[in-house]
Amino acid sequence: MNTSEVLSARDVDLFYGETPAVVNAQISLRKGEVAAITGQSGSGKSSLLYCLAGVLPVSCGEVCFEGRSLGALDDEELSALRRERFGFVFQYGELLPELTVEENTALPLRLAGRRKSDALAAAGEILGRLGLAELRERRPSQVSGGQSQRVAVARALVHRPAVIFADEPTGSLDSSNATAVLEEFLTLARSQGTAVVLVTHDTQVAARADNRYTMCDGTLTAQVREVS
Repeated sequence: MNTSEVLSARDVDLFYGETPAVVNAQISLRKGEVAAITGQSGSGKSSLLYCLAGVLPVSCGEVCFEGRSLGALDDEELSALRRERFGFVFQYGELLPELTVEENTALPLRLAGRRKSDALAAAGEILGRLGLAELRERRPSQVSGGQSQRVAVARALVHRPAVIFADEPTGSLDSSNATAVLEEFLTLARSQGTAVVLVTHDTQVAARADNRYTMCDGTLTAQVREVS
């Protein structure tokens, strides 16, 4: 594993008006590393995720990607960063209903300017790696919940992003599907050197991460792994 830092947060605060959502958060992520953030609903974990992704501007402190502060980027640069270097997986997949599975998967590449034929070829390849090749021409309404979430994972990985931000990526699935989707997701991410920030309330999901953090009332605490 490359030990260079890909993403970091230092002394990050986020306020909604006068209400603190994130307080003095510190986190560091390297290439191919998975960091899990657990906590109760309303603890601030999703707010921190969106700060790390540059979706929410921090109130204080700094988020850096590959050594560059997100606060130094203008809106166009941030949009390009999220489109080209970041990937996203959400709880309910958020697939576009009018597109096929293959077209949904290819979308990040198309938005980055790749030719349609190249984008669809890359989409077909990663769908095959996830066992979804036979679903390429189906619409999201024609696949199961577990299959839909696998497509969302394929879409997040297809452009080989530096970091994927995953907000409760298995929260809508039963335990069997959740385990399978998570295994495939993290195996593929690690194999291509993509770092993952994983927000979850499920401690079993978090146990698959390299580094674990808990969040309570906006305060992020690193968990120390026990040595057996």
